[in-house]
Amino acid sequence: MDYLHQFLFGIYPYIAAAVFLLGSLARFERDQYTWRSESSQMLRTGALRLGSNLFHIGIIGLFFGHMVGLLTPVAVWDALGVPHGAKQLFAMTAGGIMGSMCLIGLLILIHRRLSEERIAAQTRFGDKLVLVWLLVTVSLGLATIPVSAGHMDGHMMVLLMSWAQHIVTFRGDAAEFIAAASPVFKFHLFMGISVFVIFPFTRLVHVWSGFGSVTYLSRAWQLVRTR
Repeated sequence: MDYLHQFLFGIYPYIAAAVFLLGSLARFERDQYTWRSESSQMLRTGALRLGSNLFHIGIIGLFFGHMVGLLTPVAVWDALGVPHGAKQLFAMTAGGIMGSMCLIGLLILIHRRLSEERIAAQTRFGDKLVLVWLLVTVSLGLATIPVSAGHMDGHMMVLLMSWAQHIVTFRGDAAEFIAAASPVFKFHLFMGISVFVIFPFTRLVHVWSGFGSVTYLSRAWQLVRTR
């Protein structure tokens, strides 16, 4: 196993996590008023609703799908009696649906942002970077489906799960599990990990606000009195 592979899939994930957490904290401390999605809805609605809904439903489904699929121990699936091949088929199907929705939404949003003159004038480099980066990442994810279809025994899926679980439990041999993985899997993993690196420096930080809004469900009552 070469040093580049060990760095990208054994060390780089921790660098990305550190940049993600520390960068987000610094952004919140220094520039709280930039902690927003900076929607261009006021400039022109157009296809924003369709593109935004498709993108957000797709990306949220992909995020939680990856979290559950990769981080649930293999022993749990075995205890539930779920064959590895069946889990892989479900992951391919659900990932294909959510990934396609996300991809279509991204294409609509990119076309809208670049083709509308007023919106394009307000589009910064970071906005373009995020959209293109996510587009490539999602496209690579969809490209893994036909590769996975060539081996439906679930073996590669288990190796990817082992890699992810070894990363989050700080075990140093994580990169070994995907040493023989197809390049498309590795490119997809690299692009996905790198999303966390660019996260604090772009409008992606508004994702924190989405999670934070859940706290309103348990917030104490506020009494408003008229004078």
